Amino acid sequence: MKKFILMAGGTGGHLFPAMALAQELGRRGHVVELMTDHRVESYGADFPASEIHIVPSATPSLSNPIKFLSGGFKILGGIAVAYGMLRRSKPDCVIGFGGYPTFPPFIAANLQGIPGILHEQNAVMGRANRALSRFARVLAMSFPKTKFADNQTLDKVVTGNPVRDRVRAVSTTPYPPLDSAGPIRLVVFGGSQGAKALSDIVPAAIGLVPVELRQRLQIVQQCRSEDLDRVAESYRQAKVNVELATFFGDLPERIANCHLVIGRSGASTIAELCVIGRPSILVPLPGALDADQKNNALVVEAAGGGWVAEQVTLSPQSLGTRLTTLLADPATLTKAAAAARSLGQPRAVEKLADLAEMLSVRNNMEQNS
Repeated sequence: MKKFILMAGGTGGHLFPAMALAQELGRRGHVVELMTDHRVESYGADFPASEIHIVPSATPSLSNPIKFLSGGFKILGGIAVAYGMLRRSKPDCVIGFGGYPTFPPFIAANLQGIPGILHEQNAVMGRANRALSRFARVLAMSFPKTKFADNQTLDKVVTGNPVRDRVRAVSTTPYPPLDSAGPIRLVVFGGSQGAKALSDIVPAAIGLVPVELRQRLQIVQQCRSEDLDRVAESYRQAKVNVELATFFGDLPERIANCHLVIGRSGASTIAELCVIGRPSILVPLPGALDADQKNNALVVEAAGGGWVAEQVTLSPQSLGTRLTTLLADPATLTKAAAAARSLGQPRAVEKLADLAEMLSVRNNMEQNS
């Protein structure tokens, strides 16, 4: 039995793959702890760790000297706090999942000679991971081609992005038959935070789909609470069968049961869509510094597993036209489902767990030699 400390920013995109790894390491009889920031309260209530440590951190601000200095002092304080925690915990290995809350504990682990793995979920290596790469032994990547990774000198391994057990459980579900008369099931969601743009555009686009197709639609859509009423009214006017909620605990099962997904292209979303194997219209979150969601979506589109729709040019009319074309063409959707599945890495969590075990064993051998 070994002890592993996972380090992740406190948002779903970082915590979900860390949670999947924690589940796998626990199945193998290891002890798992988590180091993160205060945002874990929103996502990590069920995180399978024996202890959860909150470490102070900050996001550097180069444009504001005062914030830069205060952020720097907070990071230094976080390193000191994490150093003490690690001295008491004595892990065999640490695994960082990105985000600036990973920064202080990962550096503290390096100062103590504890070997570390960095996991990159996106097709673009994040800024925190780029800054930390000099302190890591291995970079575990979700995509074979990861922007900025070639510039890093550490060892690189493609593991894929771990998905939750609930996703793996439906990963072998066949693509549902789609004929000319049966129901057409759509799932619409904007990631862990929802997406106002999808609430604005998708219902209006559905209203422009020809009535013979629209009558067959069965839609599941995740919305922010403030958008629920107006989205419901839009679908009511379009006379469409819809189920709305701010959160769906059984989203993997609903995706497995659907014919098409419309959503953002965050790393966890892409990983789950590809493991389950469902076609998608992907609307990357605009304005990201490194366009990580756009790069994720382009990987899926290049493989034929989905279609990228830039938010800045997306309108109800353009989306309505795209939906009309796709929903009337079952062969194209079925082919895209197979292409998406070809990108899936259902064993990503085993590969990452194997890597963590191997590094911890190698480190123990080096210490005893």
